[in-house]
Amino acid sequence: MLNELVQKFKIYLEEDGKSIKTIESYVGDTSAFVAFLESKGANFNGEMKRFYITSYRNYLIENQYELATINKKVNSIHSFNRYLVDSGYTKDIVVNASKDRVKLAYGSERQVEVLTDSQVERILFYIQNEEKVSKRNKMIILLLLYTGLRVSELCEIKMKNIDFLTAHLKVFGKGGKVREVPLKSEVVDAIKECLVERSSNPFADSEYLLVGQRGVLQRDAINTLLEKLTVKIGIDVRLKPHTFRHTFCTRLVSKGVPITTVSKLAGHSSIDTTARFYINSSKEEKMRAVSLL
Repeated sequence: MLNELVQKFKIYLEEDGKSIKTIESYVGDTSAFVAFLESKGANFNGEMKRFYITSYRNYLIENQYELATINKKVNSIHSFNRYLVDSGYTKDIVVNASKDRVKLAYGSERQVEVLTDSQVERILFYIQNEEKVSKRNKMIILLLLYTGLRVSELCEIKMKNIDFLTAHLKVFGKGGKVREVPLKSEVVDAIKECLVERSSNPFADSEYLLVGQRGVLQRDAINTLLEKLTVKIGIDVRLKPHTFRHTFCTRLVSKGVPITTVSKLAGHSSIDTTARFYINSSKEEKMRAVSLL
């Protein structure tokens, strides 16, 4: 049974001359929105709040609704909002259609370059060879793969930001935002092994985790390391810090981790950023899907 306000909205749409399909779509979307609010304990009486919109939108994104579906629902709720204002139930239009629609990256579905499971496995096997890969470089690869850090964040890791007891890393991201990222046991072990190896390094007492013979490592050194590793492994993907970051986020999403959690772990300023890049299947996933036909 339709909510009383939704029923009135339906009559309003009919009197406005909207087509049957448009009315069905608007009423269905609006009814689902009101049902969501009521499921959260909100006693919806027609007063629209910005919080209601953002919460519902995040719910849709987290549950991996198609972007076109989310945007259609936003349009419907925007129309419902206008009706509520015109009817005196609420004062303001709180739905910002252009802002609340989930936008695709430039070029329609922007494809991010991610490592396949077999490529990840190949890299992991390669870095086990201590004759070819130093403990420090092994640690760098594992940090990139299992934390999704930006290269700038990686270079800025300080010893005091690593909590070995709880296996967490405090990360200082863009705009001074701080987040905590859990560390897999393999990463913790790699860090400890690296610290033992660097005891003879002239910068062994540095407050920074990543050091070389000339001091603290900078992003250029990380990029050079990955370029050399690409050639040595013979992998057909150019390894870059962001390749690992994209892989980290994509693997989490593919394993069913809520998009809001992925967003927090990645340190994105908005869930939009996460959804824009990772809510769609990777190119490889799409190819596998089509191959099943």
